[in-house]
Amino acid sequence: MPASLSFSLRACCAVAALGAAGFALSGCASMTETVAPAFADPAKYELYDCKQLEAERKALAARTADLQRLMDKAETGAGGAVVSELAYRNDYVAVRGSAQLAEDAWRRNRCRETPPNAPPAATAPQRPDIKPAPKR
Repeated sequence: MPASLSFSLRACCAVAALGAAGFALSGCASMTETVAPAFADPAKYELYDCKQLEAERKALAARTADLQRLMDKAETGAGGAVVSELAYRNDYVAVRGSAQLAEDAWRRNRCRETPPNAPPAATAPQRPDIKPAPKR
């Protein structure tokens, strides 16, 4: 009789501990949007021009999508939610923070998307009285 009571008590404590861990992890997942900028350098994009910001925004969007796919894939396996949190969440939060700061710099600089079929800008001399050196 005492052995079954001890087993029952241990099982109850284990379920309570798992419930508390799940509750704690779900709380962290909901804080991602507000904490994300804290994991990125706020001055990183201050000196970027629009062309650099456009490339950076595309790279950050691709990295965010990759991490989201990895997290979704990890969550399909046994214990996947824990693996997803431990393996990918910190990188995901840092990339989202960088993306948010890049987006802020994009808006601050009043940048616009480059059309996909736009020809590259011709490099003309800054002063008309200076001519480029002849090619040999």
